[in-house]
Amino acid sequence: MSTESQQNSQLLPAVSSFLSSPRQLLIDGEWVDAKDGQTFDTVNPATEEVLVKVAQASAVDADRAVVAARNAFEAGSPWSRMTPRERSHLLWRIGDMIDDRIEEFAQLESLDNGKSLASARGDAGVAAELFRYFAGWATKMEGTTIPMSVPGRDFHAYTRREAIGVVAGIVPWNFPLTMAAFKIIPSITAGNTIVLKPAEQTPLTALYLGQLLLEAGVPAGVVNVLPGFGDAGAALVDHFDVDKVAFTGSTEVGKKIAAGASKNLKKVSLELGGKAPNIIFNDADLEAAIAGAALAGYFNEGQCCVNGSRLYVQRDVFDQVIEGVAAAAKAIKVGNGFDADTTMGPLVSQEQHEKVMGYVRGAVQDGANIVAGSPDRAAEKGYFFSPTLITGVTEDMAVQTDEIFGPVITAIPFDTEDEVVAAANNTVYGLAAGVWSKDLGTAHRVGSKLRAGTVWLNTWHADDVTLPRGGFKQSGWGRELGSFGLDDYTELKTVIAELR
Repeated sequence: MSTESQQNSQLLPAVSSFLSSPRQLLIDGEWVDAKDGQTFDTVNPATEEVLVKVAQASAVDADRAVVAARNAFEAGSPWSRMTPRERSHLLWRIGDMIDDRIEEFAQLESLDNGKSLASARGDAGVAAELFRYFAGWATKMEGTTIPMSVPGRDFHAYTRREAIGVVAGIVPWNFPLTMAAFKIIPSITAGNTIVLKPAEQTPLTALYLGQLLLEAGVPAGVVNVLPGFGDAGAALVDHFDVDKVAFTGSTEVGKKIAAGASKNLKKVSLELGGKAPNIIFNDADLEAAIAGAALAGYFNEGQCCVNGSRLYVQRDVFDQVIEGVAAAAKAIKVGNGFDADTTMGPLVSQEQHEKVMGYVRGAVQDGANIVAGSPDRAAEKGYFFSPTLITGVTEDMAVQTDEIFGPVITAIPFDTEDEVVAAANNTVYGLAAGVWSKDLGTAHRVGSKLRAGTVWLNTWHADDVTLPRGGFKQSGWGRELGSFGLDDYTELKTVIAELR
């Protein structure tokens, strides 16, 4: 039996049914074809086979979705009449419904993105927990009473948080379901409506989530889902009736979105690229640090903006750490996400596969050394790539400066704290960083010097839905998640009333 046949034999009936017919756009509570009838293929990166045809949204469809979202937001609509308590109950119900269908979401995510079923289950669980966490915030978006005193006159002054309006959420392909949740949840928690544009490589779980939201009772037009390409996203950014753009993706695209949004000064939040430094001192728990370095660099096939792709190791333990990380890389089982023993699936697409191979080949041409992995594809079929560790790297090599978004770690030795802090901060990015040392004074001191939105000390990828995330420098604007994440989805209004 072929790999594809084995995979298909494991599909749940709901997943098989979902893939049995072309997938449409979700606009105003209805499943509709693209106005021009265009479709595109979404491909299984493990087999290179087409999973299903998906409607390809155009600028015309973007306008249709924005109009629906605006109408759903306006006063008098069912959504505008829903109280914060009712929104809270709705959000909680959605979280429970995702929990009930975790395996369905996981199978679709693994098929469309390539990641292992175990990883995809974890992503679906995070999405469910996000809905429940924000359910609590729906009733707690409170204003503040402000003392105001004018001789001979009495006033009552206060602030209140109000929904912005229509949000355009544009998400990447590395965590399709959780990134969709990152945009949808704070939008509807605050009372906004949203048009979600999933990545063209991975539209399926966003569409399946849209189906679930309708079942849960989300009113028509509150959440619209537009699979398609960059022109659909650009149309949302340019649309004068969109009040906010929430984007996760590359810094290059983020700059274009910021420029486009300036046309009507719509609000923008951006979580962009990263090139995170991971620093191991000679007094670190080396067993933990080696395991942490492998997790930092190879998690999610290396397709994660906070991955620790730049490894700095104090010189007297450099060889020991490199040996350990190389052994960990070689122990990773690369394979189809549906195989139970797979710990690393394929890269998401042919384009990404060729990009990563190009960076590694370029590093070899520049004189670097491959300690683990290979510059070549790891299988004849599928976009598989072996976890790779590279030494002999200089700070000006492209493999060291550019965000690769693949399972590639570069390693450089260092001697002093000042030296490594300067090297770690020598990047346009500032999304994440890490420090390993048994001396907590060293860990906290060095961590405080690193210009990054998240700094891990003696760990990596430890996270929680209550914690904000975002970046310094060219890694973004604003923060997502936690109570901080709601601020960017609301307007702050000041009310001043004279008492007579």
